[in-house]
Amino acid sequence: MRARMAIAVSGQHCELREVVLRDKPAELLAASPKGTVPVLVDVDGSVIEQSLEIMLWALRRHDPDRWLRPEHGTLEDMLALVAECDGDFKRDLDGYKYPERQPVADLGTHRAQGALFLARLDARLQASRCLHGDQAALSDIAIAPFVRQFAQVDADWFDAQPWTRLRDWLQDRLAAPVFVQVMEKYRPWRKGQPGVDFPAYSNTSSPVGS
Repeated sequence: MRARMAIAVSGQHCELREVVLRDKPAELLAASPKGTVPVLVDVDGSVIEQSLEIMLWALRRHDPDRWLRPEHGTLEDMLALVAECDGDFKRDLDGYKYPERQPVADLGTHRAQGALFLARLDARLQASRCLHGDQAALSDIAIAPFVRQFAQVDADWFDAQPWTRLRDWLQDRLAAPVFVQVMEKYRPWRKGQPGVDFPAYSNTSSPVGS
């Protein structure tokens, strides 16, 4: 979702091929043998295999909402916070959300460790509406989808935590037009079928690149 949001807001356009991971098309594996999504194949044939790198690829071409230029701090500060999310927090999220995949893992331990990161986010949000100022930036867009997943595992537990600012921030992120737009469902792509023109909706920013 975060890669799609960056592509959409930057005014880039691409052919989207929706993939079901339990039925990976050979074309996906040919482009990226790691077999995970997202994968972006540029017009020059170069392949970008990580969602954060796709975000940076798109926003460095056109960044009308200044996601790479936060009100407080620097791009490096945002990338450091995203790295914490993509590292330890993502591992705890996976252990909490999919305990059956890690038989020796303790669900409660993963939830407790993940909660430490969420509490830190809530503390940051005491000073501003977003993680690096009052306007959403790269860190907010990159981290929110994972906080959303964590919150959905046990919504009653999440809502009972003293993270008022974090919950408000998450609701704002989920209600943002760009998030609503990229949550559209697509039929899985099959060989021989055309992909989907993405984004399909009109964008207020002028398209840049292809």
